[in-house]
Amino acid sequence: MNRRESLAGLAGLSLAVHTGRLFAAPEAGSRLLLVFLRGGYDAASLLVPTTSSFYYESRPDIAIAKPANDLVSCLPLVDGWGLHPALRETLFPYFQNSELAFVPFAGTHDVSRSHFETQDSMEMGQSLDGHRNYGSGFLNRLASVLKGSTPMAFTEQLPLVFQGDAKVPNTVLKSLNKPSVDARQSNIIASMYQGTALMGQVSDGFAARDEVMHELSAEMVAASRNAIAAKGFELEARRIARLMKDNFNLGFVDVGGWDTHVGQGAATGYLASRFDELGQGLKAFAQEMGAAWRTTTVVVLSEFGRTFRQNGNRGTDHGHGSVVWVLGGGIRGQRIAGQQVRVEPSTLFQNRDFPVLNEYRSVLGGLFQRQFGLTPEHVEHIFPGARPVDLGLL
Repeated sequence: MNRRESLAGLAGLSLAVHTGRLFAAPEAGSRLLLVFLRGGYDAASLLVPTTSSFYYESRPDIAIAKPANDLVSCLPLVDGWGLHPALRETLFPYFQNSELAFVPFAGTHDVSRSHFETQDSMEMGQSLDGHRNYGSGFLNRLASVLKGSTPMAFTEQLPLVFQGDAKVPNTVLKSLNKPSVDARQSNIIASMYQGTALMGQVSDGFAARDEVMHELSAEMVAASRNAIAAKGFELEARRIARLMKDNFNLGFVDVGGWDTHVGQGAATGYLASRFDELGQGLKAFAQEMGAAWRTTTVVVLSEFGRTFRQNGNRGTDHGHGSVVWVLGGGIRGQRIAGQQVRVEPSTLFQNRDFPVLNEYRSVLGGLFQRQFGLTPEHVEHIFPGARPVDLGLL
């Protein structure tokens, strides 16, 4: 019994048994971790089109300022793009070191804007036309064509992306996220203003917050599908790295809490905190991987982006095009890759969202082909009907 079998057995896990008929030899030591942000994160806050006046007109309350010598402006990247300042200390250095790249205008051609339908569609990785197998995910199909693959889902339940013929173990990773101001703290703050001229405003503010959170919390929880919270991601990322560098070459983890309809914030606020927590986790993962980071690729994606214009609640609603992140010690980073267009009203999809110019299956197909030495037949098995596009990220 090898070390991986011993580990899985102690954890009460099922071992992978590959039943696929197509095999390819992966690069020795090559690893892939897919991080799925459930809830549809606002990609236009992550990757800021700094040369677009339309961006600043559309987001009077939530736009990220152009690069400047302060802590609240976006960080200069390349080609008129900027990075959210919350990632200054965590992921920006990886971009500067050519270990991080972004693919904007990316996503699926599914236009339902439904969390559940789009998440399922992306995890299956199948064509939107014709018959679809709801019991077959694209990472499972990847595992089935890689000789000697060792997959693991770091989730409470086996996600759809890893369901299929190859038997994939999963282990529970769960962290609860507490509100920044709980009921006890709210009462203390309210008592401080009791009998003052601001008492009404404070009470109204807490009442409005409670009403909004009551209405939206169920949707956010459902959209997250029991994914760990970003606040707990750093510790979990270190645990994932310890397992992957010695035992598993294919991993999946999902992170929830990205459905920002209300009070999204700009350089600071709710979304900025999620970016900071996610960045802390990804940095911790890279550090914990040690020498194995050189042959590890991390892909971060979400089911869709969000509306380009802010809504009346200083948030954003369900959109379409998003931004895919690609990190790794061996990637050709410090780039904004893929097809792009200037951000202006005429280029929005349905006059509201980023368009999808870089279909995620094509992007991932090209990336997998390069990383694992897959043949066109293998890519067709993993992403039926997709045409892989090599963006030169590896």
